[in-house]
Formats: sequence, structure tokens, C-alpha cells
Amino acid sequence: MTTSDTAVERLQDICARVLAATREAGRPAGSVELVAVSKTFEAHEIRPVLEAGQRVFGENRVQEAMAKWPALRDSYPDIELHLIGPLQSNKAAEAVALFDVIETVDREKIAAALAKEMARQNRRPRLFVQVDIGEEAQKAGIAPNEAVAFVQHCRDGHGLSIEGLMCIPPVDEAPGPFFALLQTIAGEAGVEKLSMGMSGDFERAIPFGATSVRVGSAIFGTRPRPA
Repeated sequence: MTTSDTAVERLQDICARVLAATREAGRPAGSVELVAVSKTFEAHEIRPVLEAGQRVFGENRVQEAMAKWPALRDSYPDIELHLIGPLQSNKAAEAVALFDVIETVDREKIAAALAKEMARQNRRPRLFVQVDIGEEAQKAGIAPNEAVAFVQHCRDGHGLSIEGLMCIPPVDEAPGPFFALLQTIAGEAGVEKLSMGMSGDFERAIPFGATSVRVGSAIFGTRPRPA
């Protein structure tokens, strides 16, 4: 069995598990989107997954994504690309040009930079605010108790349309309470989309309203180098 065969089979398994968890939660089929996280993997490793029909992908770094996705888009123009890693303000122009969804709006400086670039380029990626749901100093994201006000500021202060929230729960704690908290914050902020759940816990996120799950290693395997 080749690596590409393994990735395609893993993709099929993950899609089946997402569907099963969605139905188990009493939600309609198709209400949870799978974001295949391809960070650190090369274009030739991604192509078999594209050929199998997957079109939504997540990347952590703007520079890495710029090196591989424009050529892949030439072959697959219906790709939807999500930025799921921290964004620096000096990369805002490239991020707006390349990504269809930016999930890591987490501070005023980034909101301002994105608003400026979206106006300049006349291109409007969909935006999510990242919430530091476990209030961990080492993680990016707005504090949970500041998230609603920040979403409103993005809308009123910068004219940004925030459609969802994203989070990464602490790795050493049960994720359910953190997913529930993000769902509550989303309701208070008036956003409908929730990006939560990764390879190890996406089935736990779906009952709490996840509209997209970000799965990487469970599809592509062990990462070849640090992400």
C-alpha cells in the first residue's frame, strides 16, 4: 500500500466518521464541513486527496501555502483554502490574496490590517475570530470574556463580517466543556459558524455545534517536520 493510498483511505474513513457523528447528534448530513489540514505536506502528497474529491484544506503558514497552493489551484480551481495558523500583520496582504477563509483573527492589529487589505484588493475572505478557549498563555486567541466585544468591534470598527469562531481546547483536559463554551459565546456574538474539533476530538465537537472540523494527521499521517 502506498502513502497516497493510505491518505485516501484515511480520508474516506474520516468522512464516514464525520457523517456518523453528525447523524448521532441529530443534525442533517452535510452540516459539518471537513477541513483537511495539509500543513507541512508537499503538493505531491496532497494531490491524491484532491483526486479523491476533497476540496477544503487548512494551512498554518502563509509562506508555506503560497509555495504550493497556486499551482494546485491551476488544476483544481474549486479549492477552498483556510488559514488556521497565527497571522502576522505583515502577511495580511498575502493572506487576503490567497485564502478563502481566515480563521485566526485574534487582535485589533490583525483586524485593522485585514480590513485595509480587503478594501485595497476588493477581495473578502470569510473571517473567524480565534478564541483562546482554555486561556492558555502559549496559545493565540482572544480571551473568552472579551470575544463578544471583539467580534462587535470588528464589525463596527472595521466593517468586517465575522461569520464564526475557532478554538483549540487544552490538550490535557476533556474538550467537551470548552466546545460548549465556544457554542455559548457564538450565540452571544451572533455568529453561526464554529470551527472546532481536530483529529483526536472532532467527534466530540460535532454534538456541540461544530460546523467545520480540522483534521490533519488522521488523514495525512505523521507530519514530516514540525508544523
